[in-house]
Amino acid sequence: MKDEIKVDQLKENTQKYWDERYQNSKTDWDMNQVSPPLKIYIDSLNDKKINILIPGCGNAYEAEYLLQCGFENVSLVDISKTLTDKLKEKFKNNKIKIYNEDFFNHSGKYDLILEQTFFCALYPELRRNYIDHCEKLLKQDGKMAGVLFYKKMVGSEPPFIASYEEYMALFSPKFTFNILEPCTNSIAPRLGSELFFEIEKIKI
Repeated sequence: MKDEIKVDQLKENTQKYWDERYQNSKTDWDMNQVSPPLKIYIDSLNDKKINILIPGCGNAYEAEYLLQCGFENVSLVDISKTLTDKLKEKFKNNKIKIYNEDFFNHSGKYDLILEQTFFCALYPELRRNYIDHCEKLLKQDGKMAGVLFYKKMVGSEPPFIASYEEYMALFSPKFTFNILEPCTNSIAPRLGSELFFEIEKIKI
């Protein structure tokens, strides 16, 4: 019961934290461009009709690029209403679905979840919940792909990193790894600190 209360408190604090960051324009993590590793991955996808989810989407440069590439079914989730209101205006003439909600309350079925360091923005205590919920949101043959931080950082604010071995241990009960390797095309400030991964939901 105590663990459940702690998780609920962390979720509540997360909502307040990110909305305040966007309200005060404290977005120093923002790259102002699509993540280069994700751009290459998106370029490798052939089926433009797959259902794609980007959780903790931020300013959604990846979504913008997906639209440019002709993808038709893109959904964004972010807990900050300040941000999602901005995105709804930005994408008002497009078919992108934008949800202002806690990712852990989101429902749906997706072929692909694109991870743009949202995992590393979560308190470590929420990681298991995140992985379980991703599995729930994915179709039986669904995949996740994206970027994780693994360079050692200190402090009580995101990003919260993990090691290569920790990522393997965290995801392996629910997913099979196709790729987990250092990114070679990160932007300069992130070079040497990002891992690219692709995993598949374990078939039952």
